[in-house]
Amino acid sequence: MARPTLLMLPGLLATRRVFQPQIDALSDTVDIVVPELWHYDSMAAMADAALAMAPQRFALAGFSMGGYVAFEVMRRAAERVERLALIDTQATPDAAEATARRHGLMEQTKIGRFHGVQPSLLPMILHRSHIDDKAIVQPILDMALEVGAEGFVNETRATIARPDSRPLLVDIEVPTVVIVGRQDLTTPLVRAEEMAADIATSRLVVLEDCGHMAPLERPAEVTAALRKWLRGDG
Repeated sequence: MARPTLLMLPGLLATRRVFQPQIDALSDTVDIVVPELWHYDSMAAMADAALAMAPQRFALAGFSMGGYVAFEVMRRAAERVERLALIDTQATPDAAEATARRHGLMEQTKIGRFHGVQPSLLPMILHRSHIDDKAIVQPILDMALEVGAEGFVNETRATIARPDSRPLLVDIEVPTVVIVGRQDLTTPLVRAEEMAADIATSRLVVLEDCGHMAPLERPAEVTAALRKWLRGDG
């Protein structure tokens, strides 16, 4: 009997390293596939690339921007998805000011001013207790440099153009876990609560003392929630 597959979709300026604690812990029970989404500049292209790497049936987990891609996967091939995990993400599109900010960052990048994730940005994505934790911060800095300027522009363009996924939520019928850091400032708790309320088959997991980077900030708790979800216990 073939082992089940877990397709994990990383976020903006993130690589498979964002899931490394979960990959290390869960590889005993599932085959894990993590596509490099930064090569593509639309949600459609990202979803197609991810689907091309996956078997006919699989479990799907999306973190941050990866959650936006997960929704696109559900639009295209919901029948292939056995269960869904949404981690520090949202179904809502950006507000106008967020879109304007993204356009500004993209333009700065195009003229050679891409510097990865700067330390000044860490309070927006990490709980305050983690800002000086090198084991959490260094992977974030390294991943941003690996994705690079071109990858950042691709991902930003895709994120700006993403559709509103709220109408999709009521049609999701597979077992779903929604995981969020209580202090997530990027995709706040209220967005997770809204998703969980609209997905009839969902369970909400709120992680204490945790910002936006839950897979790295609270690796054991995220792994435990995913293991329970993969077992079919919730």
